[in-house]
Amino acid sequence: MSSKMVISHHEGGQGSIRSYSLGFGLSLLLTIAAYLLASRQTTTGWALIFALAALAITQLFVQLVFFLHLGRESKPRWNLVVFAFALMVVVILVFGSLWIMHNLNYAHHNLPANATNQQIIKDEGYQQSTY
Repeated sequence: MSSKMVISHHEGGQGSIRSYSLGFGLSLLLTIAAYLLASRQTTTGWALIFALAALAITQLFVQLVFFLHLGRESKPRWNLVVFAFALMVVVILVFGSLWIMHNLNYAHHNLPANATNQQIIKDEGYQQSTY
């Protein structure tokens, strides 16, 4: 095995300055585009949400390809399994958190703190003892 083969094998797993620079540039452009869309309010409502989601998904794939080298391994199946598991954990955390916050429903905006506490006590069936 020659040293040239070892070097080329090593570079294939790590990436090059060019690929890191390209990934950084694309990530920077996508971040600036998302910031400008949100700050200048060129679109609003669902159009803005879908545009930001599309930019976020594109940013995810740029990060996976250029920085985590997801498609460059000799055994890409394991990368896909790990990525699918990580995606499942993120989905469970995000949607679980949203579900919990939605179901708590203790945000009484126009009520004083004492009325909110009384509502929580009533909802939970908690009986205060008087000492």
